Amino acid sequence: MAASVDSAVPGAVPVPRQGPFPWVAMYHSVGDCSHDPYRVTVTPERLERQLSWLRRRGLRGVSMGELLTARARGEARGLVGLTFDDGYADFVTDALPLLRRWGCRATLFVLPGRLGGDNAWDPLGPRKQLLAADGIRHAAAEGVEIGSHGLTHVDLTRADDRTLRTEVAESRARLTELTGVRTDGFCYPYGTVDARVAEAVREAGYSYACAIDPGPLTGPYALPRAHVGQGDTALRLHLKLRLHRLRRRPVEGR
Repeated sequence: MAASVDSAVPGAVPVPRQGPFPWVAMYHSVGDCSHDPYRVTVTPERLERQLSWLRRRGLRGVSMGELLTARARGEARGLVGLTFDDGYADFVTDALPLLRRWGCRATLFVLPGRLGGDNAWDPLGPRKQLLAADGIRHAAAEGVEIGSHGLTHVDLTRADDRTLRTEVAESRARLTELTGVRTDGFCYPYGTVDARVAEAVREAGYSYACAIDPGPLTGPYALPRAHVGQGDTALRLHLKLRLHRLRRRPVEGR
């Protein structure tokens, strides 16, 4: 029997309520990782090896929108989601050429309240430049799905109601205007989410949202992802994919 589909947002990316969740990789910056206290950077060489590993296994990286649409049709076999958080400028210079080379697509979650700024929320540094409006438009023109990471990268579970609404709804409006394409996807800063925050994202009109390991909240507005870093060799990726398949069993109504 076909999986039922969440149709809360008419015309949006369809998200099925049943079945195991596909594997989704969470990246951040691609570049020099010699000083990387938060372990959010992979070198271009490492990313290329990881994309090569996917293709050797008969897998292809796609955007979240493509992945969820394929899953709703029962056609997600062989697909994995590739996501890049924060909207670093090095996505265009270092990640995008490799994605093209290996025939992959991705979703880039950006911060429209920090266009052309840097990762000031990371007190230990190093400072990394974020994409400006032109860079985001360039990525979108290259087939990258653009999603929201909020306006300014705050922990939404600690935000008051007004800040929450602004971070979620205004960021969507700004990105839709910037790209000319409806913004369907959201990604929780720091991966933190609770029921109040997930409901605010749904009410703002998004059709899905990405977290990290949301536990009981797992569903269309709290999709699990696996962090992928510089230390993830072929063996570690194999183990992460195997663990995901063991943990993400089909859940009725999810």
